[in-house]
Amino acid sequence: MRTIPHVIGGQLREGEGVSPVHNPATGEVTALVPVPEPTLVDEVVAVATQAASTWRTSTQSARTNILFAFRHLLVEHTDELAALVTAEHGKTLADARGEIARGIENVEYACGLAELLKGDFSNQVADGVDVHSLREPVGVVAAITPFNFPVMVPLWMSANALATGNAVILKPSERDPSPAVRLAELLRLAGLPDGVFNVLQGNATTVNQLLEHPGVDAVSFVGSTPVARHVHATASANEKRVQALGGAKNHMVVLADADLDVAADAAINAGFGSAGERCMAISVVVAVGEVADPLVAKIAERLDRLTVGPGDLSTSDFGPVITREHRDRVASYVASAAADGITVVRDGTSLAIGGGFFVGPCLLDGVHPGTRAYDDEIFGPVLGVARVATYDDAVRLINQNPYGNGVALFTRDGNAARRFTRDVTVGMIGINVPIPVPIASYSFGGWKNSLFGHAHMYGPEGIAFYTRAKVVTTRWPQPSDSQIDLGFPTTR
Repeated sequence: MRTIPHVIGGQLREGEGVSPVHNPATGEVTALVPVPEPTLVDEVVAVATQAASTWRTSTQSARTNILFAFRHLLVEHTDELAALVTAEHGKTLADARGEIARGIENVEYACGLAELLKGDFSNQVADGVDVHSLREPVGVVAAITPFNFPVMVPLWMSANALATGNAVILKPSERDPSPAVRLAELLRLAGLPDGVFNVLQGNATTVNQLLEHPGVDAVSFVGSTPVARHVHATASANEKRVQALGGAKNHMVVLADADLDVAADAAINAGFGSAGERCMAISVVVAVGEVADPLVAKIAERLDRLTVGPGDLSTSDFGPVITREHRDRVASYVASAAADGITVVRDGTSLAIGGGFFVGPCLLDGVHPGTRAYDDEIFGPVLGVARVATYDDAVRLINQNPYGNGVALFTRDGNAARRFTRDVTVGMIGINVPIPVPIASYSFGGWKNSLFGHAHMYGPEGIAFYTRAKVVTTRWPQPSDSQIDLGFPTTR
């Protein structure tokens, strides 16, 4: 059985395979993942620390050239990377290519590091005194990434971390670890010095060792809310800078004036793409007033046209979920829905394709707070519809939800849209855009239980997170300036 290696100091390092990697479309075990001993964790941190000491002094032009070369290699190897993602995650090849394209956008943004790292200068703030600012890398960054985006999320973190002069230890999900190894190989081909980017396989124990390790300076995490809360608390207690993005329950509000065909298409695209295994997936459509019945009918009709199958088949609209256990968990929400007074409009839980972990599209009408189908992040191809009477009821439903990752509004009313962006307590908002993932020059992050720590991911906040600011006040006195003055210095 093939074992997925670590990448430490530019070298592939084998370990004893422990955790299984499945092909979700067939259910077969295709590889094993090692769990490192604490001594290996110490070793990779030491390697990264040594590499960071020299990488931090590298020139901006050298870093830029490497990132440009890396960007070219990502484009050149997109199909190869997409095949790795599909084989271990299960998403369709088209979806995997889209993930990689969005990751490449972050590398392109980081290529502008000469502009992004420019400091400020103030001349003659007092007589003979100038002030300037600069940003320096934090040191060693632990990047802990989820299974659902095994290329994009590592690029969210590593592009800015490397651009700003840090060394990275990437701990990928043990469910689909192969793309991380290939990213490390492409970075080395691009000219990145050995040890600046490392891949450490493992499990939750490995994560905790990184969170507690004194040689790790900052932690970036994307995953579920319970784990994000633990990561933030543990890393903070160990005096690390930390950003931890958690789960979501994203709503899509449809007002009476919306184009219902457009809204129904959007609900399908955002609810069932990647089998619903996206932190920005729409999981609840909030139908306002009389739009509910026709909207549910339009969504159901579109669901019946979807084809579920292996991700490497061009006919598949979406593929399997990540594990057998997750498939059973997703199905349990549909099975218990009727007992909560929810109408099961479509039940795809009986879908069986070989030994794969498939769940067909499911539609639940009448979800509401206090039911499992509404309260929990299902993270599967299950779309709920919540019925409310008014716009204010829709906003109240959203704002009372403990998550605040993404939300969408479908309307033709500009005033309603403008008001909505001010009213909702959510970090990322789409107006007639169902998946409002920001472009790379903005930052990704939610509110409430969707984010622990103050910093959002990538973009300007990513640059700030991976650097520390210095402010330098300079004076070049003349001999005649010598004097003793114990008063507090002022600029006047």
